[in-house]
Amino acid sequence: PQDSEKAKTFVHAFLKRSMPKMKDEAIHEMLTRKAVVLEHYHKKKTKQKRKKTKGFTAKQRRELRLFEIEPEQQRYAIFLPLHELWKQYIRDLCHGLKPDAQPHMIQSKLLKADLHGAIVTVTKSKCPSCVGITGIILQEFKHVFKIITKEDKLKVVPKLNNVFSLELDGFISYICGSKFLLRASERSAKKFKLKGTIDL
Repeated sequence: PQDSEKAKTFVHAFLKRSMPKMKDEAIHEMLTRKAVVLEHYHKKKTKQKRKKTKGFTAKQRRELRLFEIEPEQQRYAIFLPLHELWKQYIRDLCHGLKPDAQPHMIQSKLLKADLHGAIVTVTKSKCPSCVGITGIILQEFKHVFKIITKEDKLKVVPKLNNVFSLELDGFISYICGSKFLLRASERSAKKFKLKGTIDL
């Protein structure tokens, strides 16, 4: 029929355009077998690398005053609920702080715990004016604690050359600041030696 001839002519012309390197004999053979495989090359998609968002530098954080506590917020009473939350967090962490609990196990967990909200006291220090400072830890940095006292004074206490005591449910733990020069996020992976001296 006339339509089939038109179709054959169209397919022949299409194959000739699509595969210009193929000879007419090969195209005719493909048509007689009625099996046509068109070659198609996939273009490789180049994956765009995601740019990592860079955080603020230390200088930018200081300029933006990101870690500064406003004077009107420097009140001991405001942070008492934080201390209550911290106590519950430690009780859960130490499975209740029972009287028969092993002290060294509690000590090891406290050394790795988050101390934001804990009430600490400076018991020993090379700086006499630091001894006796008691308050809630508001911020912990690598080298210092920021503590709010009952007198609503914000104290920046260095860890170096200071020994801190921490009391909870009758259990008293001592922290030697000189061996505690780590950020809170780094302490969870740190292995501490429980035996040792706290002499300054």
